[in-house]
Amino acid sequence: MAVNVTCQHITSFFLVGIPGLENFHCWIGIPVCLLFVLTLLGNSIIILTIKLEPSLHQPMYFFLCMLAMNDMCLATSAALKMLGIFWFDAHWIDFDTCLTQMYFIHTLCIMESAILVIMAFDRFVAICIPLHYASILTPSMVTKLGLAGLIRGVLMVLPCPLLIKRLPYYTKYIIHHAYCEHMAVVKLASANTLINRAYGISVALSVITVDLGLIATSYVKILQAVFRLSSQNARSKALGTCAAHVCTMLVSYTPALFSFLTHRIGKKVPPSVHIIVASVYLLLPSAVNPVVYGVKTKQIRDRVIDLFFTHKKFSEK
Repeated sequence: MAVNVTCQHITSFFLVGIPGLENFHCWIGIPVCLLFVLTLLGNSIIILTIKLEPSLHQPMYFFLCMLAMNDMCLATSAALKMLGIFWFDAHWIDFDTCLTQMYFIHTLCIMESAILVIMAFDRFVAICIPLHYASILTPSMVTKLGLAGLIRGVLMVLPCPLLIKRLPYYTKYIIHHAYCEHMAVVKLASANTLINRAYGISVALSVITVDLGLIATSYVKILQAVFRLSSQNARSKALGTCAAHVCTMLVSYTPALFSFLTHRIGKKVPPSVHIIVASVYLLLPSAVNPVVYGVKTKQIRDRVIDLFFTHKKFSEK
């Protein structure tokens, strides 16, 4: 007698969280929550300060507002589900919801990289060709650069969920991750995933190599221009304006490179370490950026003190 066996397509995934550290999830949720709150609070202060202070209505600070908005969206996309897993055992996630989260996280990551490139270009123009700064970085150009970063992210990541939707998912539904990451989802498919893997790697490599190449080129030119300055004071000021950007890039790209390499060649790296670094990559830069810019950028630091703390003192009097 012939037996007909039909395979049912799974409708949801089970997000493990951090493999091997399930007993500590409630404690891990505390720093995740703190980073999330810091991200929302710090970036909101940056945006509000720039909005309220007319002297900060310059391209450099408009780009910083773009970065702050992107950071808040990125942290929200990842942190809410993480906290649901760590504190409320909300491990299950609908198939389409998972793809939506994956799409937004990866799109926002690529947008973040694009904004860092734009900010490096801004510093290059300001230091290397200052006389043409106003004519190059016009309000129209600022808008176009922001839209270009947005469109690049949207279009580059769009094929990822579309390619996943064509794959059959029958038996594997457990994602050993704290959020829906592209390769983690692809690995569960019950079919050949060569196209998905190839596209994912090509996108990641192109973004990292092109963006890091452009950033490195900008800062090499900047350093050359800075060390040609005769005034020590001007040299220190120029380097000071770049210090915050460099710190942000190190915080953003270091865990990103580690996570990318671990997925491909780091077979001996414990899963828990990989997931923690991947989570740090999403949450830490978003929380640290406002602190870095608030401390390193004198104009923002002074305006925050004037707008919030000075106003508070007058209110108390």
